[in-house]
Amino acid sequence: MGLSVREYARRRGVSHTAVRKAVQTGRIPQEADGTIDPVKADAAWDAQTDPGRRATSAPKPVVVAPVTSASTPQRETAPAVPVSAAAGATFAQARTAHEVAKAQKARIQVDRLKEEVVDRARATALVFKLARQERDAWITWPARVAGQMAAEIGIDPHVMQTLLEAHVHAHLDELAAIEPNFR
Repeated sequence: MGLSVREYARRRGVSHTAVRKAVQTGRIPQEADGTIDPVKADAAWDAQTDPGRRATSAPKPVVVAPVTSASTPQRETAPAVPVSAAAGATFAQARTAHEVAKAQKARIQVDRLKEEVVDRARATALVFKLARQERDAWITWPARVAGQMAAEIGIDPHVMQTLLEAHVHAHLDELAAIEPNFR
């Protein structure tokens, strides 16, 4: 013969409504006579309860991430391994993956506050602007120096400017053909 709902609740250290709810949802089995077998019920209760919500669980150890100095250029982080329920992940594995993701997100937020992180779109726009300014400076260079160079070697300034412009444009075309390697 098993225990009554209230007796099992006292033994378990929970309210009788929690036990009734567990019986109604099928988390723990109830005998045909309405009593609860404590051995079967304890096993089912433990198997289907979130470890983080157990009232009788021991305190969880606090894991503190190592602090790196500001002079360290790259931080060592463990690669995040995606954990899915379909892959048969346990609650502990899913919880660990979740906590790792939260820690990585927090680290990125701290780096942003310290202004150690650069906005990619802004950086791309600034590099584009710089490259355009450099290109424009090269395009206007032959017109500025052609007269001086022509006078030094004794040729027509227009011919010198035309030659310089052709060579500068050819060189800029070569530079434009280079594919950036971001890896």
